[in-house]
Amino acid sequence: MTSSSSSSQSFEASQDGKRLAHSYPEGLRADALMEEDVTWSHEFDGERDGDQFDRSERAALRRVAGLSTELEDVTEVEYRQLRLERVVLVGVWTSGTARDAENSLAELAALAETAGAVVLDGVMQRRDKPDAATYIGSGKANELRDIVVETGADTVICDGELSPGQLIHLEDVVKVKVIDRTALILDIFAQHAKSREGKAQVALAQMQYMLPRLRGWGQSLSRQMGGGSGGGLATRGPGETKIETDRRRIREKMAKMRREIAEMKTGREIKRQERRRNKVPSVAIAGYTNAGKSSLLNRLTGAGVLVENALFATLDPTVRRAETPSGRLYTLADTVGFVRHLPHHLVEAFRSTMEEVGDSDLILHVVDGSHPDPEEQLAAVREVIRDVGATDVPEIIVVNKADAADPLVIQRLLRIEKRSIVVSARTGQGITELLALIDSELPRPSVEIEALVPYTHGKLIARAHTEGEVISEEHTAEGTLLKARVHEELAAELAPYVPATAL
Repeated sequence: MTSSSSSSQSFEASQDGKRLAHSYPEGLRADALMEEDVTWSHEFDGERDGDQFDRSERAALRRVAGLSTELEDVTEVEYRQLRLERVVLVGVWTSGTARDAENSLAELAALAETAGAVVLDGVMQRRDKPDAATYIGSGKANELRDIVVETGADTVICDGELSPGQLIHLEDVVKVKVIDRTALILDIFAQHAKSREGKAQVALAQMQYMLPRLRGWGQSLSRQMGGGSGGGLATRGPGETKIETDRRRIREKMAKMRREIAEMKTGREIKRQERRRNKVPSVAIAGYTNAGKSSLLNRLTGAGVLVENALFATLDPTVRRAETPSGRLYTLADTVGFVRHLPHHLVEAFRSTMEEVGDSDLILHVVDGSHPDPEEQLAAVREVIRDVGATDVPEIIVVNKADAADPLVIQRLLRIEKRSIVVSARTGQGITELLALIDSELPRPSVEIEALVPYTHGKLIARAHTEGEVISEEHTAEGTLLKARVHEELAAELAPYVPATAL
C-alpha cells in the first residue's frame, strides 16, 4: 500500500515537471519554480486553509489581539490617552493620635496628586515601629498585594523614608514599584524647580538619595578587567564592578554640583552684603507649603509670583523691595515651603537658600488657618528654622486664609501665639495691620541726631530717608534742618553739621 502511494506521488511530480519543461526553457525552470503564482494551481492549492499571503507578509510581525495588559485593547497609537500613575498609599502609625496619622496620610495624598498621580486607596497600620524587612510586616505586605491587584495600581507610596532593603523586599511581595515619601517630595521638587540654582540643589538632593539605593544585577555586577602594569595580557585581579563605577561617577557629579552651588551662593552673598552696607532691613516669609506665602508676597509688594493651590508650587526664592507706611525701605524674601518630615537631603541642598531666613531681621511665619492641624505645621516649620540656625530672629505668626478658617481655630492660635496676626491674602483682610506691625518690629537706627545740612550735601538727606527714620525736616536759608534716627556710620558723617546749641 505504501509503495503504490509513493509511486503515484512520484508519477504526479514527474508529470508536473514535464508541464513546466514544456512551458519554460531549460534556463528558466528554476525561476519558474520560485514564482508562487506559477506553481499555484487550483487542483492542488484550492483547498488550502486560511488566507494566503506574500512571502514578505508572512515574514512580518503581526499584532495578536487580546494580549494587551491595558484596561482596553488599544491598537491605534493616536487614540491612546496619557494615563497617570495609579497609586496606593501606605502608612505606619507609631505615635500620636489616629487623627494625626490620618492627617499625615492625607498630606501624602496631596503630595501624590501634586506629583501627577491618581490615588486609588490608602491603608494604615498600627505598629510600635516599622518592620525592618518590609516596613509593614510580611502578613500586611501580602494584604497590600491583594489591594494592589484589586485596584489595578502600579505604584505603592509609603509615608516614611524606607531603607534600601525595605524597598527591595516590599517590591518583591507587591510586584509593583514602591517609593517612599522622600522620593515623592524629590520628584515634586524636580518638576517645579525653574532657576539654575534650584535645579542644581534638587539634582544634588536626588543624587544623595539615590547613592545608597543603587541596585544592579547581571552585567551591573560584572567586573572590569584589572589594570595590570603592562596592560593587555598583563591585567591581573578583579577590577571595579559596573555598580561601583556608577557610584564613583555619582560622587564625582555630587562634588561638581556642590562647587557650582557654592559659586551661586557667592553671588547671592554679594547682594546680601550690599543690602547690609546700605542698612536695608530684610524680612523673610517662611511657612508650611501651600500656606499662602507667595500670595502674601504678591499682596504686600505686587511681585506677581506664581500662585497655585498645590504643594511646593514655587521653589525658587524671590526677593522684592517693599516700603513701610512710614516710608522705610526693606526687602521681603519668599522662601521655599516646608513640610513635616522634610528630607534631610533637601535641608542640606537648600541650606544656602534657607540662609535668607537666618540672615533676616524679621520672620513672617505664615500658617494656614484653614488647615485641620495648624499647630503641627508650626512645629514642623520651627524645626527646620532651628536646623538652619535662625532661632534668634524675631518672629511674627501670620495666620492666613482667615476667610476660610474656623473662627474657633483662629481664636486658639491667637491664644497660644502671643505675637500673631490674622490676615487673608486673597481678600486683603488684615494687610494694613500687618504692614504697621512690620514697621514697628523692624530694627530701628540707634542714634538720634539733629543737624543743619547744607543744600550742597543733599546725599546725606537722601541717605537719612532710605537708611534711617526721619522725625522732622525743615528747609531754612542755611540748609535743611534734619531730625532723624540713623545708624552710627551716618551719624558720624552728619556730626560736622550738628548745631552748637544741640551739642
